[in-house]
Amino acid sequence: MNSDMLVRITHYYRALGRLRAIGLEKVFAHNLADAAGVSATIVRKDFSQLGIHGQKRGGYEIHVLLEKLGEILGKGEVENVIVIGCGRIGKAIMHYSGFEPDGIKVVAGFDTDPLVYSDVSHPIPVYPLSRLEEVMEALSVEVAIITVPESATADCYQRLIDSGIKGVLNFSPVTLKPQVVDGKLKPVVHNINIALELEQIFYELQYPKDAGDRN
Repeated sequence: MNSDMLVRITHYYRALGRLRAIGLEKVFAHNLADAAGVSATIVRKDFSQLGIHGQKRGGYEIHVLLEKLGEILGKGEVENVIVIGCGRIGKAIMHYSGFEPDGIKVVAGFDTDPLVYSDVSHPIPVYPLSRLEEVMEALSVEVAIITVPESATADCYQRLIDSGIKGVLNFSPVTLKPQVVDGKLKPVVHNINIALELEQIFYELQYPKDAGDRN
């Protein structure tokens, strides 16, 4: 399965959850196509590759799709995540309640500032960075979200690697790359540069694409 298909499956899964929440039991390919920004043909092709078949007139059973797509996305158990850096972005992530329906739970935050990790008003515990390895092991954490300043990014990332982290979502200004460990690239890293994304939006506003360029 390529990365594009995996992204589409994630969109399908989220859309199905919303449809079930409003009481629907069946869905058609064109409904999920709108959610993923693709054609109904691609939705049917994706499902066919996954061995999922619906009825031409009856559509797909939502509970069946959720079960099968959930298995592919590893939704059977709650996945614990930690946040490194509890500034504004870190706090926003810790206060966000929308992860748990997708089987993701932010279980701890870490910071180097005593005023931050001694503050008991956080919705989840915040620890000094010196306790990273201990807490990761106790909570079976495999994924971390980095929201630290540029100057602290490299040290935090290396500490996570040394602690055996398997996945990193990086919000810092520094682009992080996996390292070669035992002949394999580790960890899985996704970089999200908010400033860069905004610059791209402003560029596209200044030089809008023609309708034909989007195909």
